[in-house]
Amino acid sequence: MNTDQHRAEARAQLAASASWSIRLDDVSVTYPNGTKALRNVSLDIAAGEMVSVVGLSGSGKSTLIRTINGLVPATSGTVAVGPHTVTGLRGRQLRRLRGHVGMIFQGFNLADRTSVYRNVLVGRFASTPTYRNVLGLTTATDRELALRSLHSVGMLDKVWTRAAQLSGGQKQRVAIARALTQQPSVMLADEPVASLDPPTAHTVMNDLRRVNTETGLTVLVNIHLMDLARTYTTRMIGLRDGELVYDGSAADATEADFERIYGRPIQPDDRLDR
Repeated sequence: MNTDQHRAEARAQLAASASWSIRLDDVSVTYPNGTKALRNVSLDIAAGEMVSVVGLSGSGKSTLIRTINGLVPATSGTVAVGPHTVTGLRGRQLRRLRGHVGMIFQGFNLADRTSVYRNVLVGRFASTPTYRNVLGLTTATDRELALRSLHSVGMLDKVWTRAAQLSGGQKQRVAIARALTQQPSVMLADEPVASLDPPTAHTVMNDLRRVNTETGLTVLVNIHLMDLARTYTTRMIGLRDGELVYDGSAADATEADFERIYGRPIQPDDRLDR
């Protein structure tokens, strides 16, 4: 069995017991300063879909993705993820939901002074008793999951490297491994390639697509680059000024569709491979 087959097998073994659907019903978000970030957005995302959310800065992409794990509460409407109605969840119930939702950020959110291995083990915190987290105690199962997830994104050889020594692309792949270690039912990625060079951005997006295809995990990724949305996702949601202006096939989206999403003519910076 070659390396790619080993990684595919590792990803398959990391799959959650069941992927979850996502539903937003007439969701609006207004921030305390009066900014209307989302306006009456309704969406149904089936379990196992890979969906891109496309729009310019300020379009509501990050707000939308953060309503799904409760980081941003909906002002009105209802958000449901799998069996959970996110709207109104608090305390332990909200923490339980977030344990099933992997999150990847633009800024990686790794602890630079510690090893890749320790960073990836953070993915098990939601499933581990507090005393074990405080004392740094891990189970054999947790250690196996961490190593398997690193192998699945081609980062096992960096397991004992300090995160500070990694490139941006390597850090993002470690962040994907950390999220996989949760064994989530939904994977959210908020502008995961915004700070990466084109070859590395393609590598990270390809990793996310493989996670989706090989594990059946629901993946929702915020992105503003039209070529990446077309290449790596099957469905595209377009937001403009907090409103849903496109929901359909990513591959079939025309330049006119993107211009409607962006609210202006397409510019060179709207494509990664310009």
